[in-house]
Amino acid sequence: MQLIENALNFLDGILGSAFYFPILLLGVGVFFTFYLGFPQVRFFNHAWKVLRGRYSNDSDPGDTSHFQALSTALSGTVGTGNIGGVAFAIFLGGPAALFWMWATAFVGMTTKYVEVSISHKYRHKDDRGQMVGGPMNYMESGLNLKWLAVFFAIATVISSFGSGNLPQANNMASGLESSFNIPTYVSGGVLAILLGLVIVGGIQRIAKVASTLVPLMGVLYAIGAFAVILTNAENIIPSFLAIIGDAFTGSAATGGFLGATFAYAFNRGVNRGLFSNEAGQGSAPIAHAAARTKEPVAEGMVAILEPFIDTLIICTLTGLVILSSGVWQQKYHNTFAVFDTEIVQGQYSEANPTDVQQLFAHMDLVKPKDDPVKPFNGEVKVEGGVFSADGFTVLHNRSIAEDVQIRSGGQLFSGTVVVVDGHLEDPALELSGRSLLHSVPLTAQAFKSSFLGDYGGFAVTAGLVLFAFSTAIAWSYYGDRAITYLFGTRWIMLYRMTYVAGFFVATVADTSLVWLISAVTLALMTLPNLIGLILMRKEVKTMTNRYWQTHRQPPG
Repeated sequence: MQLIENALNFLDGILGSAFYFPILLLGVGVFFTFYLGFPQVRFFNHAWKVLRGRYSNDSDPGDTSHFQALSTALSGTVGTGNIGGVAFAIFLGGPAALFWMWATAFVGMTTKYVEVSISHKYRHKDDRGQMVGGPMNYMESGLNLKWLAVFFAIATVISSFGSGNLPQANNMASGLESSFNIPTYVSGGVLAILLGLVIVGGIQRIAKVASTLVPLMGVLYAIGAFAVILTNAENIIPSFLAIIGDAFTGSAATGGFLGATFAYAFNRGVNRGLFSNEAGQGSAPIAHAAARTKEPVAEGMVAILEPFIDTLIICTLTGLVILSSGVWQQKYHNTFAVFDTEIVQGQYSEANPTDVQQLFAHMDLVKPKDDPVKPFNGEVKVEGGVFSADGFTVLHNRSIAEDVQIRSGGQLFSGTVVVVDGHLEDPALELSGRSLLHSVPLTAQAFKSSFLGDYGGFAVTAGLVLFAFSTAIAWSYYGDRAITYLFGTRWIMLYRMTYVAGFFVATVADTSLVWLISAVTLALMTLPNLIGLILMRKEVKTMTNRYWQTHRQPPG
């Protein structure tokens, strides 16, 4: 496990968490925003008209309506990223992270328009008569870069597990277990069967399910979120002030939160923003390729609405729920995940500014070369589940853990434990105590802080199941189309079976490890797609100008 963690951290360090990644992602969006004259603003009203079918014709080539294509794409983006991903971003970068999620969404509206328009132009039918489209098609036919197309398609297959399968199943199962005490293998088995029944029907069945689930889950989640926000109405304005005020300075330490530099908040906000709305990743064009239309640009218009709905509306609601409730800086009792736990030498205190500064630097994107925080090694006696010695500090979820207890087989442990490089040598031992929360548990705790009480946690779980399940459905289609591009339709059924099996296995995996896997696979799709979009810039501009020659000119 440690080797896997180290390998993933290395890959994440040179990909999604590298300094250039958020700059490249935002840079491409900013470039096209100016290059095309702010299409996310000028084309916004027209996009809604296209979505409502004003320019549609049932005889146009395609497998789904504009609304069904948007719903499928939204079902792929509106997932655990909106519930757990936002919480994870705030947990890492504080309020400032939400600002950079907004920035990612705003320029991402343009990026979506570009990638969907150009990909839609180069779509084609497979040997079963269904549409196949996505960045791999424009890379091969538009750029004549077959190798890049193959790389992207392979990355899409991997990401279908890393983005759409593993984190969705994992968060969904853990949410059901914490709210209703349903064992993860039970919920995983039932939902895996349901997933299989849906995806075996192909895009038509997927689109029908998505167009029903997306509006339903969006409305229900918004109602629950407003209940929390209104309960903490006095904190709404301070929350907005913190989001904007910390954007270029980073978030100061407060409560159990150890603080976040500008670079950290920027990187995590952009990274989580991308995970949420997937602008630039190249996944949405695969869903939009199925839409019935002769005008690729028209479908690009519809895609503008995705980041707006996904991030600027739904993620903002989640962010305000967490920030206004104040739970993001408070510690709660929880069971410690091995991945998020480290035992370090010395006794640290949140009341000591020097300790706080050293601990944050230790957990920053790049540790200082002369890092004074060292992992603890040695033997420690435990009596009645409590460490009987001092000289070390237990860190969990980027905070100093309190009231730490050790259990073995569910019972308080007594004896001697061995700590190697900051981790318990015996994997059977379980640590618990009070620490910060992140991901879905943090959002659930925020919902509980309203007049909804424990029912708020149930609301989050219900939303989580709907969001995560719909995302898994959409991503199965993305992987399906990538497999078709690589090997033809004969391998589709094998892929679907593997996808369902992976969904079940993920229900018992470590949450934080799953998030790290998703971050790595997300970058593997995004980087080649962003490069390809820049190379296709002139063709996109020509397509846009030709579209407005046959339609009314956009305002501005």
